[in-house]
Amino acid sequence: MAPKEEIKKFIVDELLFGNTALLTGDDQSFLQTGVLDSSGLLELITFIENTFGIAVEDDELVPENLDSLDNVEGFIIRKRGRLNSYDPACSFHSAHP
Repeated sequence: MAPKEEIKKFIVDELLFGNTALLTGDDQSFLQTGVLDSSGLLELITFIENTFGIAVEDDELVPENLDSLDNVEGFIIRKRGRLNSYDPACSFHSAHP
């Protein structure tokens, strides 16, 4: 499953309790439209870290990285690229060959 689809499934199943009507588009702002509040954002970050094997650093907690499906997917792709280029023995490689 593509990162965007995994994230969407998590948000709908775990944070919106199956209400797909609240998630209207891939570029929809989670915070401006009330899809996520601060605790939902923390749950999303934990999901991202556990599912994709990346750490979300404090300076990465910005809307450009985490405020829509498109932004989250782009962040994961960029972060994976940095992991691949910096540390070939990182835990992400071990867990996901």
